Amino acid sequence: MEAVHHRRAALLLLVIIGFCAGGGCRAQIPIPARTDGFVYGGKPPAWGETVVVEAFFDPVCPDSRDAWPELKKAVEHYGSRVSVVVHLFPLPYHSNAFIACRSIHTVNKQNPAFVYPLLERFFKYQEGYYNQPTYSKSRAAVVEEITKNLVAPIIGEANLVAYKAGFNDSQSDQAARISFKNGCARGVTGAPYFFVNGIPLSGSDSTPDYNKWISILDPLVGKM
Repeated sequence: MEAVHHRRAALLLLVIIGFCAGGGCRAQIPIPARTDGFVYGGKPPAWGETVVVEAFFDPVCPDSRDAWPELKKAVEHYGSRVSVVVHLFPLPYHSNAFIACRSIHTVNKQNPAFVYPLLERFFKYQEGYYNQPTYSKSRAAVVEEITKNLVAPIIGEANLVAYKAGFNDSQSDQAARISFKNGCARGVTGAPYFFVNGIPLSGSDSTPDYNKWISILDPLVGKM
């Protein structure tokens, strides 16, 4: 049954993207104060001076979880010659994806160093926040569990009051919405989804392993 819901939601997402791309949505996508996405390693990529991989991930998506270690390993192999920017893309058929993305945007406002540890913690414990385990829980209960079990160990108890205020602030809600709209505007239809130097990767909704990434990046790094 859940697979049927996934297919229906995926079809709906494609319809929304197609509608927007065809000019059905006339409203301007909000322009954020800072470029969307989180740079791995903290140093913004110098466009034209490094190979840039952009990854669209859903924190409670198993394919995103499986894709990240392979990409991370490849990027660390190249050091400063390859940069990674992760964009959050909450899939509509994952009930708690938007909460997860909003959490990550919130900790980013507190300290950008919290972003990747929290993303990786979501990946590690995401099964507890799939649709079925949380089906009978209220949204408030899920938010509280995520705060206690995932966020607190990363940011520390002393920062929880500020975190909760930030999570409930309209800015974190807007940031998560912009991340999703950014992906839709660029033709992202699922997660994970990858761009290399701005070009969508063929078969981008698959999960390339380390060797596949090396085969993609080696020729590009060699030309830098």
